[in-house]
Amino acid sequence: MKDQTEIRGAVHSTLAHDSAVKHVTGRAEYTDDIPEPAGTLHAYLGCATQTHARIRAMDLSEVLAAPGVVGVLTADDIPGQNDISPTGRHDEPVFPTETVEFHGQPLFAVVAETRDAARRAAERARIDYEVLPHALDPIAAQEAGYPHVTDPLTLSRGDADQALGLAEHRITRRMVIGGQDHMYLEGQIAFALPGEDDDVILHCSTQHPSEAQHMVAHVLGVPSNAVSVNVRRMGGGFGGKESQMNLFCAVAALAAKKWNRPVKIRPDRDQDMTATGKRHDFVVDYDVGFDAAGRIEAVKGSFAARCGFSSDLSGPVTDRALFHADNAYFYPHVRLESHPMKTNTVSNTAFRGFGGPQGVIVAERMIEEIAYALGRDTLEIRKANFYGAEGRDLTPYHQRVEDNIILRLVEELEESAEYQSRRRAILEQNATGGILRRGIALTPVKFGISFTATWYNQAGALLHVYNDGSIHLNHGGTEMGQGLNTKVAQVVAEAFQVDIDRIKITRTTTEKVPNTSATAASSGSDLNGMAALDAAEQIKARLVAFASERWQAEAAEVRFLPNRVQIRDEVIAFDAFIRLAYLARVHLSVAGFYKTPKIHWDRAAGKGRPFYYFAYGAACSEVEIDTLTGEYRVLRTDILHDVGRSLNPALDRGQVEGAFVQGMGWLTTEELWWDTAGRLRTHAPSTYKIPLASDRPRIFNVRLAEWSENKERTIKRSKAVGEPPFMLGISVFEALSMAVASVADYRECPRLDAPATPERVLMAVERLKRGARS
Repeated sequence: MKDQTEIRGAVHSTLAHDSAVKHVTGRAEYTDDIPEPAGTLHAYLGCATQTHARIRAMDLSEVLAAPGVVGVLTADDIPGQNDISPTGRHDEPVFPTETVEFHGQPLFAVVAETRDAARRAAERARIDYEVLPHALDPIAAQEAGYPHVTDPLTLSRGDADQALGLAEHRITRRMVIGGQDHMYLEGQIAFALPGEDDDVILHCSTQHPSEAQHMVAHVLGVPSNAVSVNVRRMGGGFGGKESQMNLFCAVAALAAKKWNRPVKIRPDRDQDMTATGKRHDFVVDYDVGFDAAGRIEAVKGSFAARCGFSSDLSGPVTDRALFHADNAYFYPHVRLESHPMKTNTVSNTAFRGFGGPQGVIVAERMIEEIAYALGRDTLEIRKANFYGAEGRDLTPYHQRVEDNIILRLVEELEESAEYQSRRRAILEQNATGGILRRGIALTPVKFGISFTATWYNQAGALLHVYNDGSIHLNHGGTEMGQGLNTKVAQVVAEAFQVDIDRIKITRTTTEKVPNTSATAASSGSDLNGMAALDAAEQIKARLVAFASERWQAEAAEVRFLPNRVQIRDEVIAFDAFIRLAYLARVHLSVAGFYKTPKIHWDRAAGKGRPFYYFAYGAACSEVEIDTLTGEYRVLRTDILHDVGRSLNPALDRGQVEGAFVQGMGWLTTEELWWDTAGRLRTHAPSTYKIPLASDRPRIFNVRLAEWSENKERTIKRSKAVGEPPFMLGISVFEALSMAVASVADYRECPRLDAPATPERVLMAVERLKRGARS
């Protein structure tokens, strides 16, 4: 037997995504690739053509008479609850019965022999409306007296009003922050197969199989054990499949059970974008007091969000916006308030960062305001306000920042990116005038890791070791391209000291691991990796006990070597050892479990430790704008990001790169626009512009902080990577601001609203030019 010195696929080593080859060759199978059984029907949604109205009458006779139509579904066909609200507020019907709350709201579903037939028939509905006044944005909603969709949150420490009144300098302004569509490659889809009695099997594209299971059960009026939800992989999620799949799963299941035939529903991209929620838009009023050195003394902030017609996940999203309104900065006195406003738009939902990016960018705007007011470098002001030692380490929600590495990260990036010399060169170049102007910015991020709903911080895993030595693993996380399955397989491979080829991770299914949390909040590896490790350690303990008894050895004399097991001086191949354990009737299957320790949160008091730890990062971006058109290019970006001890550096770098580009898109080209009638006009790739490959920085340097190690006992001392680097895109936004400010010799903060489209950049340039001439 050839000895191995190490296994293939151990943690902390670079390993390709387990489906990488399938992805690039088109062999990866998604829900729509599942072969359709004979008799499969197809559903399509019929949607409202008014923004806010009472439904007087709904005539579907022509829909039913259309070729290929089998039937329609309305609220009257729901045997259980007509509600798919993920937070249990009972404010989100599958189909409304009285009132239309937004343009494009699903009112019914057509079920037909083909998707095309269902899609065409849906347009034949005749609906009589009584049109009502509508409010589309949070300010209009406040002025119209609209309610909050969920309870607001206040975070407070010290006396912000008094400190602001005593501050040497004070700035009060407003910032408008746009939303963002998820634009996942694979759209929403659900495929339901009816079973006997109450049973139904669902294949769907969801980040939260257990929620889909529970929602379908509620709508059908059956227990959760009658509904099985399966997810092999998603073609992207970004939060858009954490709750938004509920509608499609419910419709597919209702139709499947009503007609006792398999039913698939797959909206086209336009309907996907109009019927599903997005990143929350915010209008933020901020008030910041500071001293002559640029140190912040007090902050007040009012965060009004466009939440849509129902609560969905707006409560925790707007909460997290407040949690991250400090970013990496200490506020001695602070008061932050959320205003989750009801609007006549689709209910907004989770999106990478979950409200955090909207809080972080406000913190960066205040830093920018201070720097321009004092005529200083924004980086100097940032460093002056970082969290520090005792006395400057308490967040607005009263959690201490105990693992602060932000200054080290920023100073290391400042040197490696040659920030100071490049900034001097840019100032000199801009001083010569000209049409093209440049800007540079180095921005940090501090991001809390954990679900703020404490009960979601748990995970399960099911592990089988077969008697040939192969290993089968199932866990509650979902794979959406981020490489979760690869990382968890690496954890198990290292635990048993076997090559990763022995391990097969199967589709996520509610039949194997129950009551799972969403794969969200950057917690997938943290939670599911630890649950899988717990399962592996349980089986290893049984194997050690077996070996100790059979060979009359001490437990310490049993060692797992690469693909082998050593008992005293005897070395046995792993598969042979497992075979012996099976013959000795050792139980080789186990359920693992993990719950995050130390966290607690009292929302009413606005105090606690909602986050297990913080992840940090920094980005330095340089841009060039055309002052005649407002167009711009990102010339160079340098990133240094903290992932603790990386489980897989290649996957983590990919997450950092992708998150940065997506964050950059949110703040530059991705503009959501509703007309005055309440119709979303940016509802397809033709009108909604995500970044292209050509939009990436011309020079793009990404490094992981290899010296970092999580001080908390996370999986192999790693840190989450899914969401934190999204906010590094703010460096591009801040660099654009500097370039714009150059036309007025940096005397005024440009106060760009987001996204900083070329139109907004051009308007800001012209406004500053007029101010400079007056």
